Amino acid sequence: MSEVEVELVLRSTRVITPEGTRAATVAVAGGRITAVGPYDADVPAGARLEDFGDDVVLPGLVDTHVHVNDPGRAEWEGFWTATRAAAAGGITTLLDMPLNSLPPTTTADHLATKRDVARSKAHIDVGFWGGAIPSNVEDLRPLHDAGVFGFKCFLSPSGVEEFPELDQEQLARSMAEISGFGGLLIVHAEDPHHLAAAPQQSGPKYADFLASRPRDAENTAIEGLISHAKRLGARVHVLHLSSSDALPLIAAAKRDGVAVTVESCPHFLTLTAEEVPDGATEFKCCPPIREAANQDALWQGLADGTIDCIVSDHSPCTTDLKTPDFASAWGGISSLQLGLPAIWTEARGRGHTLDDVVRWMAKAPADLAGLSAKGAIEAGRDADFAVLAPDQTFTVDPAELFHRNQVTAYAGRTLYGVVRSTWLRGERIMENGNLAEPMGRLLERNN
Repeated sequence: MSEVEVELVLRSTRVITPEGTRAATVAVAGGRITAVGPYDADVPAGARLEDFGDDVVLPGLVDTHVHVNDPGRAEWEGFWTATRAAAAGGITTLLDMPLNSLPPTTTADHLATKRDVARSKAHIDVGFWGGAIPSNVEDLRPLHDAGVFGFKCFLSPSGVEEFPELDQEQLARSMAEISGFGGLLIVHAEDPHHLAAAPQQSGPKYADFLASRPRDAENTAIEGLISHAKRLGARVHVLHLSSSDALPLIAAAKRDGVAVTVESCPHFLTLTAEEVPDGATEFKCCPPIREAANQDALWQGLADGTIDCIVSDHSPCTTDLKTPDFASAWGGISSLQLGLPAIWTEARGRGHTLDDVVRWMAKAPADLAGLSAKGAIEAGRDADFAVLAPDQTFTVDPAELFHRNQVTAYAGRTLYGVVRSTWLRGERIMENGNLAEPMGRLLERNN
């Protein structure tokens, strides 16, 4: 192991590297990993040793789907609280969605406003998606040049009037513009015609809400998205896949060389429609949590690579917006702090390893966003780590969450995996629930 400028050495019997989990020593200098060496490698003179014993050292997670809502709706969530929750959950990088804040990130000036608000509050590294709406095609290239990681659009109403959806003609126009400069379009794929045709019933019954967001709405929207992407040679990403019926279509598109990637979320992979109590709108999200058999198929899609990554779609709101009526309650699930243990609990029960979880929650999201310094423990990457006690359990107490509003669908659940500490560029930013002062950076797309 090179001794050049090494300031910190981390050691564990279980370090998750791109080559697999092994006993290793990780050397850090200047906020970067300089070497991953044998477990018994000598510690360079002057370097500090942190020995984690049998706790697992994994790369800091990358969450590319977070609604921070700051500025404008910071009472829902803000950069201070969101990034603290993320750090407590082992996440060291997040990308903020362009809607639910005021202004939305639909122009370069609005991006500058967002960055000014985030700069002093970020406990972890933060990047930004731009938005594609009907009126801003001419703003897409300036946003790209200003460093956004790609562009989000909706194909059905977003729930906020300042971020309208694209129809099929507008989708094609925005996609062509974005493809022209090599950008990425990320899509909330639910078809508005299928949603309009579905039965709409207010009240507390989850079954009624589920019927109002049918799988066909997702399947049809994804089919159209793939068709546009194939015709235009565009890069597209399907957000928060919930319908397993779309998996064969997506797999076929990938085999045909269409540049399509797909994410799913902890709530689709760990919660089921059968267990949602009536009136429990903390479980409401769009698209919805579906049945257990659907969930099994989503896990198969992860196992075979049809689904690329797992990210939170952390979409918080104030407590009063979670009314008992599924039709009127705000749709969104808060899980920044809980995504890793929730997924690990389910994954281990299905025979998957922490190496799999790291691939889905660190490497693949980093690859999606082009974050070449993130997502893996190897020389040259940022020294971002989460230290996990994978066999220790805890029971979710909403009062102990760092989210601004302690509303969670995971309340009372016992989960495996306690995040002992989180490290950002070689600095410990969280230990046993205690947070350091914010030292996150604002990221721009790699040129």
